[in-house]
Amino acid sequence: MAAPTPTTRLRTAPVAVPTRPGRWIDDWRPEDPAFWESTGKPVARRNLFFSVFSEHVGFSIWSLWSVLVLFLPEAVYGIDPAGKFLLTTLPTALGAFVRLPYTFAVAKFGGRNWTIVSAALLLVPAIATAVVLEPGVDYTTLLVVSCLAGVGGGNFASSMANINAFYPNRLKGWALGLNAGGGNLGVPVVQLVGLLVLATAGVEHPRLVLVLYIPLIVVAAVGAALLMDNLSTARNQPRAMREATREPHAWIMSFLYIGTFGSFIGFGFAFGQVLQNQFTSDFATPLAAASLTWLGPLLGSLIRPLGGSLADRFGGARITSWTFAAMAVGAAIVWSASQVGSLALFVVGFVSLFVLSGIGNGSTYKMIPAIFRTRAQQRVAAGEDSAAADRHALRMSGALIGIAGAVGAFGGVLVNLAFRQSFLTTGTGDSAYLVFIAFYVVCLAVTWAVYLRPGARTSGV
Repeated sequence: MAAPTPTTRLRTAPVAVPTRPGRWIDDWRPEDPAFWESTGKPVARRNLFFSVFSEHVGFSIWSLWSVLVLFLPEAVYGIDPAGKFLLTTLPTALGAFVRLPYTFAVAKFGGRNWTIVSAALLLVPAIATAVVLEPGVDYTTLLVVSCLAGVGGGNFASSMANINAFYPNRLKGWALGLNAGGGNLGVPVVQLVGLLVLATAGVEHPRLVLVLYIPLIVVAAVGAALLMDNLSTARNQPRAMREATREPHAWIMSFLYIGTFGSFIGFGFAFGQVLQNQFTSDFATPLAAASLTWLGPLLGSLIRPLGGSLADRFGGARITSWTFAAMAVGAAIVWSASQVGSLALFVVGFVSLFVLSGIGNGSTYKMIPAIFRTRAQQRVAAGEDSAAADRHALRMSGALIGIAGAVGAFGGVLVNLAFRQSFLTTGTGDSAYLVFIAFYVVCLAVTWAVYLRPGARTSGV
């Protein structure tokens, strides 16, 4: 039998990566094939697993009020539909706002360390909500407590910036897509938990949702402390954030991410209320609405890694452009269904928007490291040291992931505000659907002009 090659030996006998106190890793070379196969892959996968779990719980807490509003009948709590839309808008806004400091936190404190802190912070909204949520509670108190749930939205940005540093460029689309998709699953899972509570305990027991999640928060924090790592290579990013704000691609990608992730999280928060308000006779009870609310977010989350994988194979910009074209069609289907009062067509159109936004989430995040990888190749061709160009690309892509994640999340705020205003003025979501169609067409045009147009410096991203 032929002796095993060095590469075979490395694959069958993984080498432990050296760490110093605090689980800091100083030597991390994912672009080195031998290092990756022998040492990097198992470490990266372990960190990815616990990153996904923590982010998943964070998304569940962030979208908690998309479920809890179904437990607040107007006759008992005195909150009208517009008031309920505000209860889901505030956590979306805070979640978007904290994403930038959460990204900074990874560079400042380390990915493992910040995962511990960010997971533990989820106990604040969970416990506060469990304490105050009962008939007779003041609406202002509910607004404050719902806003606290926004801390769960920050977990996404820190998790993505952290995982971006662990994986080689050729696998970033898959890794970031899996990380984000697993996190996004927190939206349908908490909605399924709400459905379970509604079906078994009834609308009078919303606190049971919190009882189920508080132990999971503790597990996420403890698991991160015991089994995740910090990368020294991810610490030298604070100046990159300021540099990235002067980069035009930061704002272009943020705009596109409003259309993908902003749509996903906005629709995830609003779908149940839209069903209840637009098809009142079909969804007269909270249980009826909850029975469908989870479907779109579930499919959109599960398909997100596919968006990253397709982007790895065909190019992020190409998949993103196809996605926006299809989303414009999906929004047109929803608008048409609303005009004719077809519930079946309405659900099909809305679920397609969730699925497409999931694909677009994966492809847009693949575009970010690809942009700076292209820039790095151009810098090397101009005579710059290859290692320095790669380090700069990593810093900039990590910073841009934080910026795009923060700005893109505000799309969820805009979606909820659009629905709130549309229902206030017309009693339906028709005006909002027309706005969505126009916006997706603009996103398609921007993607083509900047990243696909022949002659563009970033063509082929």
